[in-house]
Parts: sequence; C-alpha cells; structure tokens
Amino acid sequence: MHQPYAVIDLDGVLADVGHRLHHLERRPKDWAAFFAGLDDDPLLLEGLAVARRLSEAHRVVYLSGRPERTRARTQAWLVRHDVPPGRVLLRGDQDRRPARVLKVGVLRRLAARADVAVLVDDDPQVCAAARAAGFTVLEATWARPQPALLEAQERDART
Repeated sequence: MHQPYAVIDLDGVLADVGHRLHHLERRPKDWAAFFAGLDDDPLLLEGLAVARRLSEAHRVVYLSGRPERTRARTQAWLVRHDVPPGRVLLRGDQDRRPARVLKVGVLRRLAARADVAVLVDDDPQVCAAARAAGFTVLEATWARPQPALLEAQERDART
C-alpha cells in the first residue's frame, strides 16, 4: 500500500524569494536575473518544520512553478538546506498556465496513483482552486506572497 502524498510548494513555503522580487517589479521584468538568484534564497524555517513533520508519514512531492531549467539548482538548494527527500515536479519551460491551473492538474494526476493528503502552498489562488477541486490544503501564511510574486505565478505563469 502506498503512503499518501504530501505536496509542498517551494517559493514562499520553503524558500524566501523576497531578495529577488525586485527583478519582477520593473518593466520589462528580468526573468533571467530573478531565477539566477534562487541559489541564495534563505530557508523558511516554518516551512522546513512542516516538511519534516509531513515526511514522517507521507511521500513528499515538491511542486513548484519554477521552470524545468532550474531543476539542478533547485535540487541542490533542497539538499544544501537538508530538506526531506522527495520527488521534485517543475513547470515545463514553455508552460504558461497560471499556477492554480498547473498545480491542480498535477494534484489530480497524483491522486490517480495514491491519496493526496495535503497541499502546502502560499498562493491564495492556488489554495482556493485546490480546495474547490476537493483537496486538503495547508495555506502557508508564514511568508505571504508579495504582489510581484502573485503576478508571476498567476498572470505571467512563470513561477
């Protein structure tokens, strides 16, 4: 029997992206610089505590709107910060669906294999869409997303 999934977002849940949001607050947005800074994201200790607790009884899946091209650096960041091991699912490099659409689709695919016990995410729109689709959600309120991050997730569909 498969353990249920605990699906955990990265940006705003485990990784503090505040130091690189200025790249998205200007026009044109500097996506290359925004993603170049991800190696320096501080760890959000509240998110780490949640991930560790969930990893005790669940298969952890890290689900992020980060583009696939950031995979190696994202995985290195997770290891460097001693985050519990888990599968990492990232947005395809050309995928521009809003985060709420992308993530609910992934949750449905995971649920076809095993129960999805919980989604941990900081984006209110993702959380609302997941709840509406019948998933249990723990909304990460320890690092509320800034307007630039919400726009990147929902309108620009880039993280």
